[in-house]
Amino acid sequence: MNTLKKLQNLNNSGKSYIIYKSKNGFDLYTNFSKKIILNNNNIIRFLKKKSKKDKLKNTDLYIGFFGYELLNNLIGVKVPKQRTNKFPKGIFYKPEKKTHLPKDFLYNLSKPFNKKNDFKININRKIYSKIFEKFKRKIKSGETYQIKICTKYKKVSKIEPLDFFCRLSKVNLAPEAFMIKDKNYSIVSCSPENLITKKGSLITTKPIAGTVKKTKKMNKLRALNYFKKNIKENKEHNMIVDMERNDLSRICKKGSVKLVKTKVVEEYKDLFHYVSLIKGKLNSKVASIDIIKAMMPGGSVIGCPKINTLNLLNKQEKENRNIYTGSFGFIKFNGDMRFNIIIRSILNYRNISEISVASGVVVDSSAKHEFEENYIKAKALIDLY
Repeated sequence: MNTLKKLQNLNNSGKSYIIYKSKNGFDLYTNFSKKIILNNNNIIRFLKKKSKKDKLKNTDLYIGFFGYELLNNLIGVKVPKQRTNKFPKGIFYKPEKKTHLPKDFLYNLSKPFNKKNDFKININRKIYSKIFEKFKRKIKSGETYQIKICTKYKKVSKIEPLDFFCRLSKVNLAPEAFMIKDKNYSIVSCSPENLITKKGSLITTKPIAGTVKKTKKMNKLRALNYFKKNIKENKEHNMIVDMERNDLSRICKKGSVKLVKTKVVEEYKDLFHYVSLIKGKLNSKVASIDIIKAMMPGGSVIGCPKINTLNLLNKQEKENRNIYTGSFGFIKFNGDMRFNIIIRSILNYRNISEISVASGVVVDSSAKHEFEENYIKAKALIDLY
């Protein structure tokens, strides 16, 4: 039986599984022996789990996600009471089987697009502009230097996550793409941003800050020229890079944190991103929990300084972000890990799909531009419906 047929049978079986983009295709995780639902009381115990095995199998890991609210609590940032759909704060699975999928397995599952768009947005342009001006005053008073306003699109719908993931990956394949299919929920993501890759004592992070819409006239070279000449985009990018260098410096050896790539352009379906890559060498006694607390939530989707900005956001926002700006990935039993930032994602729970997006506000930002940028980011996901 070929790989595609096996996957179709798995999908029809009702069993849970996870697909995660890897270097030369995708990794399929199945046969879960444990499912750990995280909360504020058990996350520290989970992160301090240790293995006594000398030789690890490729399934000796936990794979899953930390939600935004859970990560705030972990680093001591209070989230006021907000509207919630009671989705779990985090879930990790222990797989007993890992299967490699070729990068072209997806394309045979493609279906025609349905162009109907009846998503409802939680913040309209008028309300967004009021929040925008409020945060600009906070920037001018020195309470924050950059802040990301989140908008959420919702739609009552059932989805077939494998079909959505295949179609999304066909048009917008991203280096941190993943999907989870569970009997109670599903997540489909084309996240472009890697927050943590740790192998031994080496750690890297890849901040993304800067977005421009792709058009017939706006190609990759012109996007690079646009970013280089745009003062606002450069300010935003520099601030986020500096913050993530600082985050790494808290857990890395002095002098080891360095920029590997600076301000390159990555191309996606509807937009271009401005990207850098930072590496460091970890201090000898740094544990998994130290890395998570230092790096999460990812600064590029929050703003800076991180703690002050989180407090401002949490006071303003009226409902839980759930998975959005949390992190998905895995922790191996030897402490190696890979985590993304959960953006460009659909959460389907209790037959409601939600897509959250955010854009950055700095002192010279435009409310009209940032509101429209949010829609550009959501469009590749909305088009799936």
